[in-house]
Amino acid sequence: MDPHIFDVMVIGAGQSGLAAGHYLKRTGLDFSILEGADRVGDVWRGRWDSLRLFTPARYSALPGLKFPAAGGTYPGKDAFADYLESYEQHFQLPVRTGIRALSVRRVNDVFELQTSAGEMRARNVIATPGGNSTPHIPAAAQAMAPSIRQLHSSEYRGPAGVPAGDVVVAGAGTSGVEIALELALNRPAGTVFLAGRPTAHIPDAVFRFAGPLYWRLVNSLLTLDTKPGRKVAAGFHSHGAPLIRVSVEDVERAGAVRLPRISGAVDGKPTFDVGTSNSGTPARGAVPGDVRTVIWATGYRPAFDWIAGLPVDSLGWPATARGVVPEIPGLYFVGMPFQYALTSGLVGGVGRDAEYVVGQLLRTRAHREADSRA
Repeated sequence: MDPHIFDVMVIGAGQSGLAAGHYLKRTGLDFSILEGADRVGDVWRGRWDSLRLFTPARYSALPGLKFPAAGGTYPGKDAFADYLESYEQHFQLPVRTGIRALSVRRVNDVFELQTSAGEMRARNVIATPGGNSTPHIPAAAQAMAPSIRQLHSSEYRGPAGVPAGDVVVAGAGTSGVEIALELALNRPAGTVFLAGRPTAHIPDAVFRFAGPLYWRLVNSLLTLDTKPGRKVAAGFHSHGAPLIRVSVEDVERAGAVRLPRISGAVDGKPTFDVGTSNSGTPARGAVPGDVRTVIWATGYRPAFDWIAGLPVDSLGWPATARGVVPEIPGLYFVGMPFQYALTSGLVGGVGRDAEYVVGQLLRTRAHREADSRA
């Protein structure tokens, strides 16, 4: 075991971990950032080819370094991955790539981390898992015929990887709508179906003509400190984030067919909610045509069993106070959906949360040192 004890260990070198590193660099504390991928930004590079950020470049920068693109453009995933890498290099952050954190446990006043490179220790841990922990695929998938190819949106790369024939994209959030739109525009044969209830859509004109005002609204008003913010937060995980840059109308204009959500399968084929029967029970209908592929754009589920003793809420997310875990002193989070505001899960919102968490860490550290001198 390495006898060295870091002041802070940051787990993850995505946008949240790098933002935390930016503020830690100012403190003079001894810290390191562990990244499981071989290169900073690889998580973004591995997503589907045409993916672009959901917010314009002017709202997609980390603290201290402007995104190198026109403010009203939507950067592609590779451009953003390169930005993350340049951010690490610009601020000379101590990132160690190719090292995965396997478990975290607090023993006395020190955290013991089991990693792919051996055991490490730190007095504080900032975990930055983001909102994409474990891909979620509904139970209905198990009843589908083996002849139907199924994949999660995290496995989708582009139209060329989807077999010929009809395809159902299950889930009408941002990822589902974007994938269905791309398939509808690029499939020479076969129908594209988009199944599910879409989230609210924010028109492009909002960002084009009222972008600064809108950003101030979602970044400052819709927080856990305000009544409207708490109301939005209460249903955030069940309703999902709003559609930005794309809409269901775009999908329909491209020729895709809308369907209700997938409710199950009969004879190996997907069925869909189509209302209520005379008996009051949900009615189901089968999709016309010959479905050859189902793409589950059904999001992710949190998975934090690798952190010993972590308290979680009813949905499995860490129970924190703005990223601080009161039950485990020295443990913090950055980058969780609606950690403090609607923008907490967006690139432009993680900086504020990172600054707050590092500030709380410093205050707790100062109090601890003062107590030890008393």
